[in-house]
Amino acid sequence: MKEHAIPAGATHARKRVGRGEGNGRGKTCGRGENGAKSRSGYSLRPGFEGGQMPLFRKLPRRGFSNARFRKEYALVNVGELEKIQGDIVDLDSAKAAGIIRSNAISIKLLGNGEVKKSYKVKVCKCSSSAEEKIKAAGGSVETSS
Repeated sequence: MKEHAIPAGATHARKRVGRGEGNGRGKTCGRGENGAKSRSGYSLRPGFEGGQMPLFRKLPRRGFSNARFRKEYALVNVGELEKIQGDIVDLDSAKAAGIIRSNAISIKLLGNGEVKKSYKVKVCKCSSSAEEKIKAAGGSVETSS
């Protein structure tokens, strides 16, 4: 659509503020009299309460965060092992089968589900129930931390 073809009333004229008292938006340009809000470049930061002590500073800091040193594991149940082609279960074979995400760096094996064949498992961590089920099916578990 071209500019000359826009129907009348489809667009509003821009408010021209500060162009004299006659248009109703002169002098202070609709910003009121004084204060930070009337100044150009004013922006209010999140949590600002007008000089009153903000809520986030009143509340106590609690808890403990171990985020820097936390090791994250991709959790895999033994019932999902049947999706893996072959009998060797490690990080690469689990990624190839789509059990874990491609950016996972370590696996923890959990004991939910049934083990139908023997697997040779190489994971970072393994729960005791998962280890029992794999060994009962004739497999082996090797953990590395």
